[in-house]
Amino acid sequence: MTTSTNQSTKSPIPALFKAAVDAWGIPDLRYRILFTLFILVLFRFFAHVPVPGVDRDALAAAFEANPLLGFLDLFSGGALRNLSIAALGVYPYITASIILQILTPIIPTLKNLSQEGDAGRQAINRYTHYLTVPLAFLQGYGQLNLFAGGFLSQSGSAISGIGFGGSDTLNTIAILTAMTAGTMLLVWMGELVTEKGIGNGISMIIFAGIVSTLPQVVGQLWLLREQTFQVVMLVVIAVVIIYLIVYFAEAQRKIPVQYGRSVFRGGQMYRQSGATSIPLRVNAAGMIPLIFAFSILIFPSVVASYFNDGSGSFISTIANFFLNSFGPTSSIYWIAVFLLVVVFTFFYTLVVHNQQNIAENLQKNGGFVPGIRPGPPTKEFLMRVVLRITWGGALFLGFVAIIPFIAQLITNLPNATTILQSTSLLIMVGVALDTMRQLESQLLMRNYEGFVK
Repeated sequence: MTTSTNQSTKSPIPALFKAAVDAWGIPDLRYRILFTLFILVLFRFFAHVPVPGVDRDALAAAFEANPLLGFLDLFSGGALRNLSIAALGVYPYITASIILQILTPIIPTLKNLSQEGDAGRQAINRYTHYLTVPLAFLQGYGQLNLFAGGFLSQSGSAISGIGFGGSDTLNTIAILTAMTAGTMLLVWMGELVTEKGIGNGISMIIFAGIVSTLPQVVGQLWLLREQTFQVVMLVVIAVVIIYLIVYFAEAQRKIPVQYGRSVFRGGQMYRQSGATSIPLRVNAAGMIPLIFAFSILIFPSVVASYFNDGSGSFISTIANFFLNSFGPTSSIYWIAVFLLVVVFTFFYTLVVHNQQNIAENLQKNGGFVPGIRPGPPTKEFLMRVVLRITWGGALFLGFVAIIPFIAQLITNLPNATTILQSTSLLIMVGVALDTMRQLESQLLMRNYEGFVK
């Protein structure tokens, strides 16, 4: 059996606007759209409410001097740049979700819950919320230390009075509580969007944060207007990447499946059969491998920043090596990003595939892949196909991850890695496609012609 990758064909852009007009003309869809926009506006309001004791000048200097902070700011939707109550964004919740997703096939209790339908999913979601709170406290304390010293050793402290001793304890607990409450508030707002709005709420929160940074990107490009050729090349690279992201997001391998069942009718037994297919996506991992890779590579630099005091000692020299080698300006950093993204793509895809139990569910429902025996042979066949097509998704994600570095080499623009954020493009396109599919399904339920053919 040969491997083939199918690509959905999209309708022209005018059809998208026509569908948006049709959706606006339906009262309940109009309410969903307005509700989603209202929640996103509230999110942007909270993103500008700072925690107490922030030195904005030192904070701005930190982001100018340390590009690594830009990646952390990505998942907070720009709130980290203001060190607001929403500075942690929904990242602790995403981390908790990933942890439970990885632990589900390992821990029998979680595995049993995952097989109990909607009640089991609600229980796992509740555990995810519980785990989010301590993760938010830990991440918040790490960020406070980051801004109280560490990266800011040369530019000054952005926030003071941090620690668990003496008069600093109450101030620290108050700030951590505010930041954790901000994260849980954003999670609640995201779930409201999922329930009453359009699209996945958590993804929409991240999407709104990324979109809010676009005026800043346009401003950076405007400052480089004298280097017209390089700027045009950067824009062309971004357009090509968006096209590739859409292509791989829709690419899939369809496995043909037949179902056979017996129906008792008129005192006789009849055998009925039907044919369908299982779509296995080339990029089933989405943006998760990039989050894993960048998070791991940021960690050595964060730790090294605490030991780089410029004294020339052995520890300071080692810390300086890590700061130089694991930063966005180092080629070693980007090679490590590519390799880690490829590895994590395989890891996460296999974890998700094993949780789906496709072969077992097929056998229970009387389905089978033509030419493949049900049970273990089907499971082995599907695993071979997943491994084969995941190579395409893994190499693609690795390429997307290092595009900022490649763009900097091609255009020779020193801040190309901060202007062209491939992770941001991947998230924006993915969320836009998912929202488009959901809007299309709502339209089709009301006998409207969709814009995804």
